[in-house]
Amino acid sequence: MNADFSSIYNHHEREIFAAVLTSAPDYPEIAASSDLLCDVACVALNRLPPRYIRHEVDFSFYLTEHERLEIDNAVVEAVSYAFNFVQARTALRSRK
Repeated sequence: MNADFSSIYNHHEREIFAAVLTSAPDYPEIAASSDLLCDVACVALNRLPPRYIRHEVDFSFYLTEHERLEIDNAVVEAVSYAFNFVQARTALRSRK
């Protein structure tokens, strides 16, 4: 049996990646490093429950407006937390 799982992904990935890029100018010391931006994305994604889907339309179709708003707010909060977390860790490392 062969199965192709390549179409499965975490719905939050695209939203987090876009939110990280949107917020990056507010954190120039982090935005200067693609490695740190990836760290921010990882921290943010780890703060959200995974929502694995195959097709975006499938996920969006079954959400209520209230659920969409909750997810949007959770993404904003997770990205803000992640930037602050990475910024604090980077500052600690630079002191050593």
